[in-house]
Amino acid sequence: MRIAVDFDGTIVEHQFPRIGRPIANAIEVLKKLNASGHTLIMWTYRHGETLEDAVQYCKSNGIEFYAINTSEPNEVWKDGMNRLIDADVFIDDRNVGGLMDWALVEKELL
Repeated sequence: MRIAVDFDGTIVEHQFPRIGRPIANAIEVLKKLNASGHTLIMWTYRHGETLEDAVQYCKSNGIEFYAINTSEPNEVWKDGMNRLIDADVFIDDRNVGGLMDWALVEKELL
């Protein structure tokens, strides 16, 4: 599956523009999803330096994303393009009902 994952409030606690503390089990579950062949896409409000901070945080914790804020790695966003990410599942703290516990995410997706 193609899984779009938010950063602030989903992987780490909200501390924007800083990096918050990790949310329990997020990193471990994302690594398992990656290892089991799912395509992970970071989909976040962050851009510029704060986005690079988030990407580096994830890399330093063993999480690799296929694409960042795009559906494909080499996609270049241009004015007027659809910003909707092509994904089967979105993991985001702003879902209706909030962020599902990462243990439940793991149970549902693995």
